[in-house]
Amino acid sequence: MSKSYDRGAEDLGNIVALEHVNLQIEDQGLATLFYISGIGLTRDPYMMTGIDNMWVNVGRSQFHLITGTPQHLRGRVGLVVPDREALLRRLESMRKPLKGTKFGFTEHDDHVEAICPWGNHFFCHDPAPRFGRINLGMPYVEFDIPTGAAKGVANFYARVFGAATTVDGAAARISVGMEQELVFRETRAKLAPYDGHHIQVYVANFSGPHRELLERGLITEESNQHQYRFDSIVDLESGKSLVQIEHEVRSMRHPLYARPLVNRNAQQTNQNYAPGHDAWIAGSAAEEMDDPRGAMRQRRFEEATRQQLSRQR
Repeated sequence: MSKSYDRGAEDLGNIVALEHVNLQIEDQGLATLFYISGIGLTRDPYMMTGIDNMWVNVGRSQFHLITGTPQHLRGRVGLVVPDREALLRRLESMRKPLKGTKFGFTEHDDHVEAICPWGNHFFCHDPAPRFGRINLGMPYVEFDIPTGAAKGVANFYARVFGAATTVDGAAARISVGMEQELVFRETRAKLAPYDGHHIQVYVANFSGPHRELLERGLITEESNQHQYRFDSIVDLESGKSLVQIEHEVRSMRHPLYARPLVNRNAQQTNQNYAPGHDAWIAGSAAEEMDDPRGAMRQRRFEEATRQQLSRQR
């Protein structure tokens, strides 16, 4: 045969998707200003439309923002947000309405760091090869963990969940779906007490991890037929807790699995309106599909899209 491929590069492991990060926030109005008007995300138009909970779509993932005592993720959430200049303009426009909160933002070489009104940190990246075909989404959530815990965390996910894992220096990387990962990074800094925020993942083998967790007494909630929860990642040899973060674990038979999410084109306004450009356009097809003609058509399409967006500005 004339070609060879790295077939292992296509493996996902048992965790197939990171769907949402759940954080309590104090004020739905301030959350709207930051997540929707500032970052440029989209409030889900169908679910949780009241003032006690807001579901915010970001590509194939979500934030669930429940009104309550503010919670702080011990780390940072990585986002891919198209058009850095437009992002910076939106964030700049939020300085006055979010004055008096913990809101702020800083531009770095490879990302824009945005801080929500309650102090949570978000690293907003441009679409780039390191994130595959994501041009809007949540490619990673990074947690700070105690020194020496990374290897044990990776071992936990590999053995209990059958996840694809690596240890990169002082960081454990856990594959949680296509072009998504959890990163557990060691730090010498003192960690704040865990306050109950959580993440939600979908798994292909649902019963296997449940059995492993149940045998170790780690299940904290038998939610329903399609879901259970646990909140402690432990050293599998000693049973010692390594890090606490609640996981909402769902099967692929859960009714919400792969639910299509509405995402808007945040660059579209009433001042630059272009018909047919209200919705976000998902990531382009990969060029490595061995179709030179298709790749050429895709490049022409992307160039036309860039020109259209340039005219809108």
